[in-house]
Amino acid sequence: MATLFNWGVKESHRGTPVVVKMENPNWSMVELEGPSEEDFLITDSPSSVVSGRDKVKGKGRGKNAKQLTWVLLLKAHRAAGCLTSIAPALLTLVSAVKRRVASGRTDADADADGGREKENPTVKSRFYSFIKVFLFMSVVLLCFEVAAYFKGWHFGAPNLQLDYLYWAPAFGVKDFFDWVYAWWVLIRVEYFAPPLQFLANACIVLFIIQSVDRLVLCLGCFWIRFKKIKPVPKEGALDLESGEKKGFFPMVLVQIPMCNEKEVYQQSIAAVCNLDWPKSKFLIQVLDDSDDPITQSLIKEEVQKWQQEGANILYRHRVIRDGYKAGNLKSAMNCSYVKDYEFVAIFDADFQPTPDFLKKTVPHFKDNEELGLVQARWSFVNKDENLLTRLQNINLSFHFEVEQQVNSVFINFFGFNGTAGVWRIKALEEAGGWLERTTVEDMDIAVRAHLHGWKFIFLNDVECQCELPESYEAYRKQQHRWHSGPMQLFRLCLPAIIKAKISIWKKFNMIFLFFLLRKLILPFYSFTLFCIILPMTMFVPEAELPAWVVCYIPATMSFLNILPAPKAFPFIVPYLLFENTMSVTKFNAMISGLFQLGSAYEWVVTKKSGRSSEGDLVSLVEKPKHQRGSSEPDLEEMKEEIQRQQAEKASKKKKRKHNRIYMKELALAFLLLTASARSLLSAQGIHFYFLLFQGISFLLVGLDLIGEQVD
Repeated sequence: MATLFNWGVKESHRGTPVVVKMENPNWSMVELEGPSEEDFLITDSPSSVVSGRDKVKGKGRGKNAKQLTWVLLLKAHRAAGCLTSIAPALLTLVSAVKRRVASGRTDADADADGGREKENPTVKSRFYSFIKVFLFMSVVLLCFEVAAYFKGWHFGAPNLQLDYLYWAPAFGVKDFFDWVYAWWVLIRVEYFAPPLQFLANACIVLFIIQSVDRLVLCLGCFWIRFKKIKPVPKEGALDLESGEKKGFFPMVLVQIPMCNEKEVYQQSIAAVCNLDWPKSKFLIQVLDDSDDPITQSLIKEEVQKWQQEGANILYRHRVIRDGYKAGNLKSAMNCSYVKDYEFVAIFDADFQPTPDFLKKTVPHFKDNEELGLVQARWSFVNKDENLLTRLQNINLSFHFEVEQQVNSVFINFFGFNGTAGVWRIKALEEAGGWLERTTVEDMDIAVRAHLHGWKFIFLNDVECQCELPESYEAYRKQQHRWHSGPMQLFRLCLPAIIKAKISIWKKFNMIFLFFLLRKLILPFYSFTLFCIILPMTMFVPEAELPAWVVCYIPATMSFLNILPAPKAFPFIVPYLLFENTMSVTKFNAMISGLFQLGSAYEWVVTKKSGRSSEGDLVSLVEKPKHQRGSSEPDLEEMKEEIQRQQAEKASKKKKRKHNRIYMKELALAFLLLTASARSLLSAQGIHFYFLLFQGISFLLVGLDLIGEQVD
């Protein structure tokens, strides 16, 4: 038996192991029957000794034939299960589409909620009409190409006989079609192809420049990791065990701006009140801009509750609510007691700093008089909630770990993220304070402070939890504001940047890299190249886009973007498609901001779900802090209050959820799908697959089948 099982041979066998379980350990080996000759396939090698009549020779490794059969049957069973599940999955998808279409409202409908973006109807209709014209042309041209395909014509102009152009068309329908199609080929060769190819080449150049910029940023991030470069405070700036007298504890003002955010106000106030900082050295301002009386009373009661517990916290509500968040912060900084404070920390309503946040950020200011801002990284409590939040996490992880960190280390400048940061109040004052001229007041103050010589530091290892938008409607509004605001700011700041007394390199970085390349060129070429030019080249094949532009470079850039979030690697293809899908919103916002059109100056508060409220308070209950009266019974009471409110909501009649039908995305979906059909006729493999999946991506987004539905 030992010879049969090759006991003395070096263990090089990689087949399926067989475990023999003996009921009676006293049995001898002779009593066990060996496998029959039909049970094993043994390779013919000098070290193998085979007993029996037949010896089966194989090129591969020896395997148990019966086990191999069972494995194949199991795989076949699983494959059959997958095939049988396709039909129910398709039916489920179709029913979801029908349900959402039936209950959905288009983005052109009036919104009774009053909180949606208000675009200029003229500008909006022109942009939508522009896309519809391309769609109509593509459908007509597809009909021509299908007819030409069945006639056996090739689609390239050199292969087509253009003699029809010089003949008078006959009266037959067939000859008339030939003549019209020949004229169309000549027109597209002479008039359409050259400008389309020129525009395509220009977009390719912009695409390459932006890709090189992204590659340089990634190399800078790799260098930071390789050299382990990390901003550290001055030596002796803070001794965590020294206490208040010996440590560095300057006066810090903490601000929480909010507006109608009753889902998250409790968690943010609780987190800030539990900051580990001497009570006499910091003050909390809750800056409530809510116009809902119920929300106002709830926030005010919450503040009073923490005041009774000993927290140094104030409630402020403006009577005249002008300027959105910038006006709110500006009003708070005008208080007389602000002059007693040296630094100000800002947290939006859904942000929950850890208790040691100030101890990790404020010490960087000591003995560094040129430092104006310390920015912490965002982390997300709901990044795995749905596909939309996963894709957002990929984008923002790259933004923080690569863009913000590299710019901080090498040029000491980046755009302030509006929250989870600590400012030197002197830097804010020298920069001119908060201004209400744009919807990106955070970027505005950062640019002006940098022009006055202040430096910034980004701390990649200091995280502050927050929440991502879970519905596409909320995410779309957020992205519209984030991409229209920088263009407003660029128009306003360009003269100041040119006149500023800073180096030429800093001016080049701010004008070309910070504004033009990353804020204007990126959405421009993404939309123009992949949503307009690419489908048009299917109908004007004389203008070509190389395969490396359509496939290889986008795939490489997506791979680089996903490196800071390696767990999201399975979503690399949806990420690439979704980023191109969002280009229509970003392009529209960029144009609106650049030319002051539509909703460029409209501020829409991003809707939060408050999913993390209860979990964060429970964690505080489990790990109570012995500062500022944050005792365990009080946090337990807060937890019970949240549970009571959730029970009341569940007992009430639920609002019917709905989704929007986004007409621009749907029009582009049909344009891309039409172009993919044209590409299929000409057997362009990569172009066909890209257009097909990109069209499906636009279709899913246009029907709002990504993310959560909204109330």
